[in-house]
Amino acid sequence: MSFEKCLLAAQGYLELGMPVEAMAELDSMPAEDREVESALQLRLFITMKSHNWDESLRICERLREIYPEAVSGYIHGAFCLHEGGRTDAALKLLLSGPSKLAEEATYFYNLACYSAVLGDLGNALDYAQRSFAMDDKFRDIAKLDPDLIELRGQL
Repeated sequence: MSFEKCLLAAQGYLELGMPVEAMAELDSMPAEDREVESALQLRLFITMKSHNWDESLRICERLREIYPEAVSGYIHGAFCLHEGGRTDAALKLLLSGPSKLAEEATYFYNLACYSAVLGDLGNALDYAQRSFAMDDKFRDIAKLDPDLIELRGQL
């Protein structure tokens, strides 16, 4: 099966809630195709959906190694660290990423969450407001996000 068909099949399985079958499709690819950015990202989404944070983090590390300017390895890697209880490392990872991250509302939203969890409410509020300015959907998300509970009255 071609790379595109394999990727499409894996994506279809994931959308149907069949992560084992989705991963099997990706695993059936030739080794060199498994490291194409889109294949790595789909593998990442499968492992994240399964809450396999350690494996997801490993995939993010590989994404950053092969595609250092791609933002997903940083944003998702930081999220995996945060979910694993390593919020300080998550914040450091985001702040160490490429300047291209500053174009992403998710980047600022996640900085807000991690800063708030770490008790830096001033920066958290600034980051949250920046994410809202870039994409207003984050304003609604923030209303329910437990990471931002300390800022609820200010958002």
